Amino acid sequence: MRFGKKGNLDPRIVGPFKIIQRIGKQACYLELPEDLTSIHDVFHVNYLRKFLSIYDEMVPLSEAKLDNKLRYVEEPEEIVNERTTELHNKEVNLVLVKWKNHRCPNYTWENNNEIRAKYPHLFKSL
Repeated sequence: MRFGKKGNLDPRIVGPFKIIQRIGKQACYLELPEDLTSIHDVFHVNYLRKFLSIYDEMVPLSEAKLDNKLRYVEEPEEIVNERTTELHNKEVNLVLVKWKNHRCPNYTWENNNEIRAKYPHLFKSL
């Protein structure tokens, strides 16, 4: 089962987790909470990342929204800014979106039409 598009346990999404035991040089047992009992607790070391951060980026599992396939659901909080860029003789309208459930500031430029179609309630204040 995958977590988001990356396919690993990203610490900003559902971690960090304690390593209980190493299995040789290639794998580790992780201490997973009861909510994740359907996931096998052995992971290859390539899927694990050391948690080094200035911000407390961990989102508690109770606050994280997972869909029925255990994928993290991102939700935008507000539209901060708008701009138009030129891309191969075509103008593209972009919006700067602030995302929820992040302990540090998380802003990304997204396509205006896609965000407007998915989240029309964000544009009522503009």
